[in-house]
Amino acid sequence: MSRRFRWWLWLLASFAASAQVIEFESAGLRYQTLSRNGVTIMYAHLFMQVRDYSIVQATVTNGSGGVCTIRPEDFMFRFPDGREVRAAPAQTVVTEFLEKAGRNDVIRLVSTYEMSLYGLSRYKSTSGYQQRRQAALAEVSSTKLKAAAAASAIAFVEMKLKPGESTDGALFFPTRGAPLTGSQLRVSTGGELFEFNTETAPR
Repeated sequence: MSRRFRWWLWLLASFAASAQVIEFESAGLRYQTLSRNGVTIMYAHLFMQVRDYSIVQATVTNGSGGVCTIRPEDFMFRFPDGREVRAAPAQTVVTEFLEKAGRNDVIRLVSTYEMSLYGLSRYKSTSGYQQRRQAALAEVSSTKLKAAAAASAIAFVEMKLKPGESTDGALFFPTRGAPLTGSQLRVSTGGELFEFNTETAPR
């Protein structure tokens, strides 16, 4: 068992024991993670903005004994002045992205997201981006359609997670270019409220 793998096991054990926000860095991204009643939510900012969206990469793991339903709309940033920005539904994001975003936006988004995901070398999603991307690419043949399918697979979608299952995806917050600095991420799911540390700007 490698030292890095033992570190991940220790980190996961800490999640369950402390029920407090844990911060760590991976692949240059600053992650925050919190566990409640067996459900673990982890997120980090991606270093880019597409159109009017600020983008967050999130993973959800269900270690509880029941089914956990998670939706993009369950994620919300609250600002000190009381403003709230909720993540857009996946269908809304995909439709707008494919209609208005340019080819370079697609390439940058896919590259940035995959870099952040693969940086978590010990994380294995059971129903997240990689599975959605493989399914999407299997149904198209042209290069252009493959690029569009890969981009649409990135968006975090509503998912019912059985015990032991996990998912990941990109959350799109319509901030119109405004930074998320100073805000707080709140996630409501499974009757639990996950409140993360005050948001700081990504490095």
